[in-house]
Amino acid sequence: MSNNLFIFFFSSIFLSLPILHLSSPSPSPSSSSYDTSYRIDCGGHSDFVNNFNISWLSDRFYTGGANGLVSEPLLFPHQQEKTLRYFPLSSGKKNCYIVNVPNGRYYFRTFTVYDNYDGKLHPPSFDLSVEGTQVFSWRSPWFEEISKNGAYSDLFAFVNDGEADVCFYSIATDPPVIGSLEIIQIDPLAYDSTSTGDKLLLVNYGRLTCGSNSFGSGFSNDTDIFGRAWESDKEFRVGNSGQSSIKVLTTLKNIVGTNQKPNHFPMHLYQSGVTVMGKGNLEYTLSVDAKVDYLLWFHFAELDDSVTGAGKRVFDIFINQKNATRIDIFKQVGSFAALNWQYTVKNLNTTDLRVKFVPVVGSPLVSGIENYALVPKDLATVPDQVIAMRALKQSLRVPDRMGWNGDPCAPTSWDAWEGVTCHPNKDKTALVVSQIDVGSQGLKGYISEQISLLLNLVSLNLSSNSLEGTIPSGLGQKSLVRLDLSANRLSGRIPDSLASNLQLVILNDNQLEGQVPEQLYSIGIHGGTIDLFGNKGLCGVPSLPSCPLFEGLSTAGKITIGSACLVVLVVVFVIIYLCYIRRRRNDYDFGLPQDLISLSAKRNRYQRQKSLMLLEMETQNTHRFPTTLNPL
Repeated sequence: MSNNLFIFFFSSIFLSLPILHLSSPSPSPSSSSYDTSYRIDCGGHSDFVNNFNISWLSDRFYTGGANGLVSEPLLFPHQQEKTLRYFPLSSGKKNCYIVNVPNGRYYFRTFTVYDNYDGKLHPPSFDLSVEGTQVFSWRSPWFEEISKNGAYSDLFAFVNDGEADVCFYSIATDPPVIGSLEIIQIDPLAYDSTSTGDKLLLVNYGRLTCGSNSFGSGFSNDTDIFGRAWESDKEFRVGNSGQSSIKVLTTLKNIVGTNQKPNHFPMHLYQSGVTVMGKGNLEYTLSVDAKVDYLLWFHFAELDDSVTGAGKRVFDIFINQKNATRIDIFKQVGSFAALNWQYTVKNLNTTDLRVKFVPVVGSPLVSGIENYALVPKDLATVPDQVIAMRALKQSLRVPDRMGWNGDPCAPTSWDAWEGVTCHPNKDKTALVVSQIDVGSQGLKGYISEQISLLLNLVSLNLSSNSLEGTIPSGLGQKSLVRLDLSANRLSGRIPDSLASNLQLVILNDNQLEGQVPEQLYSIGIHGGTIDLFGNKGLCGVPSLPSCPLFEGLSTAGKITIGSACLVVLVVVFVIIYLCYIRRRRNDYDFGLPQDLISLSAKRNRYQRQKSLMLLEMETQNTHRFPTTLNPL
């Protein structure tokens, strides 16, 4: 069997893994009008430029894992294939490459290799997702050829959140691996996205060049702006279209209509074609998965100078025994001009997709075939809740082993973040976080205020950790029913907002203080459960000490009262100053006091009256009779 063929890896979980297996792939040069492209040498330590003038970056943008080296690096002629990154369980079950990019459409390409890098002779089992959607599944044991030489796989996907993410999920305890990652921006209108929309991923299940050796990225330096690799069709021809009946047509002439927006199909694709000698059919079989829709693209060019008019070469295309269309290349575009046609296969119930070109006039001629699985994009977490969960990851100092990487809830088929439970929102358009259960995980940070963005949180368990700081006031969202923050080092007051709809509140063994909100305490009275034991500073409800005066006031209230008292004291002092001290200072002189002056005046009047009375009595005694009275 040739080294250059597609090998389809079947998964019992989601869909089979389409793999483009290359013996010695080489990236092609690019001159695209789209500015963003990343080619990452996973496990590599330095940047480099390869023989085709393509720049590769050293390993970066990963969330965890470690570097590895294939066991036989000399068998891999290209530098980006010699190293790899693996993600042991100590890095968590979910790990990602997350690259900040402009929103748009991108071509994702991965190279996966094992080559017994760890000496265990056990290729790992893991799943791989792109943009939160599981697309590839690897299951041990791998085919020996793939395990030893590696394999490429690719797809097209839209990025709408400014982050291109490729994530890995360990099955059992196996460490996922990746050898290289390419993320290349493409035209958003490519492959008729106006019809398919931005909610579908186009996963490559076969991209064939007919009558030519494999070319493009991974095979040669033939230009493909999107970075696509085109695999030779030889291994996919069946029936009476075997090697003996096949005729290959090639040309060096320019082909009109190539390298144009939005698909930028390369000219080299149309400079060769396969036809049959005689009146035989030309037939291909592509391995696929049942219950998935497929998008087929066909490429044609009239390369025979003897075909000079319409009706000289006419053939029908049958897809799984259904006559899908009739093609007359010259009639539609003339000679040496590119023609493409697309067809969607729905409700497929077999694992083989059979394409047959049946002659009507002359022999059929085809230059290329593409087959893409139309994989619906999985739901993603509400953006605000992604922000909240990332803030919690940082504030709680969540250890790597818990795998809090990428989207908290997606893909839905994974247990994405350990201890986090999600469900679709009411209109089934996004995912929301409903439960966080990370008790006894050795967390040592604090609870971020961003937790208020988790508007659908029903249950929160952060018990038996070493969390410090205060309980965020935003934790009182109406959805919250169960709260367990026991056995931490939380301090400060219990926020009044915490009492909303809680039915279970466990806050024991912390360092909380202040008055317990009455509404919160009433939870226990109305059939709920509340535990405040072990918080020496709490007060104000039965079974707890009474609170000091003003305890119920907030810090701001206490500051207000203190400020008011200070103002009153200042006013009183000013009044005393104005009414007493200042008046005394202005009225002081060196005269006798007024009371003493008044008393002296009275005494003087009394003496004058007494003197007059004595004088009068003396006068009377002199003229009338002698007196025996003595003067006073």
